[in-house]
Amino acid sequence: MQNPDGTRAVATPPAPTPTRASEPARRAEPESGPKDRPRPVPEAPPPAAPALRPLRIALMDAGIGLLAAAAAVRRLRPDAELVLASDPDGMPWGPRGTDYLTDRVMAVAEAAAAQRPDALVVACNTATVHALPILRARFEPLLPVIGTVPAIKPAAAGGRPVAVWATPATTGSPYQRTLIETYAAGVRVTEVACPGLSDAVERADPAAIRDAIDAAAEHTPTDVRAVVLGCTHYELIAERVRTALGRPGRAPVVLHTTAAAVAAQTLRRIGARPYPKAPRPSPGGLHVLHSGRHAALPAAALAYAEGRLLLAAPEPAQGCAHAR
Repeated sequence: MQNPDGTRAVATPPAPTPTRASEPARRAEPESGPKDRPRPVPEAPPPAAPALRPLRIALMDAGIGLLAAAAAVRRLRPDAELVLASDPDGMPWGPRGTDYLTDRVMAVAEAAAAQRPDALVVACNTATVHALPILRARFEPLLPVIGTVPAIKPAAAGGRPVAVWATPATTGSPYQRTLIETYAAGVRVTEVACPGLSDAVERADPAAIRDAIDAAAEHTPTDVRAVVLGCTHYELIAERVRTALGRPGRAPVVLHTTAAAVAAQTLRRIGARPYPKAPRPSPGGLHVLHSGRHAALPAAALAYAEGRLLLAAPEPAQGCAHAR
């Protein structure tokens, strides 16, 4: 660069900035060498995993016959939330026509499905007989529907005489006859209608239960040692049935029920595993619907061990994780 007079301009370095007397001279920062490493930048914490919704199983029946299957689910998965949907406004379903029964069953199922369960259990033999295909067409595959089938196949496996106790609506029905022909061919099977028994169980009326059991026992051949309980209500009084059928000098009667098998099948259908040691849910883990309305478990349910189990106080969690 040249000055206006033609001479060459020489750049001079800027003067150092004076420091205050009280300000110590800054130490020169050493240049970064090859051995110097950058300080690690703290990583941001990972986002919290979304909370898993507890397993939720809905069970439906006209009345409290669903208690047996509900208690079986609770034993396998104490952590599961249960939706118990019944129809006190429309019961009993059995004596009514098929169209009426189907309409009531569908209404109860819709109310249960609105609670967003993982599975819907039709804990009623009569409803399974008449409405299971319709329910599956309506809700599956998004909502698995599990029916209740009388345990005729395991009862007949030994080849000895069998009796099937069922409601008048189920006894002699094409559905039950087909099960007998399919799974009990060559076995003597006696179909025993039990009028009034499910109603007596629903009311928790000991005298009426005793009378209905005694009447059914009179129609059961004395050589029968295997009895199928073909109504979910009957499972609540299984020991009373066994006592009534006892014969001096004979082996105890083997009762074939469905609740445990239905509970296990429900878990299989949704890919869940039994986890009996899981902590029980909060008191809000039991939801009761009466003909679509939120309600409390009826007082009659407490007459049975299954109902008392469902209302038992929750146990404190002990670090158990949910197993699905």
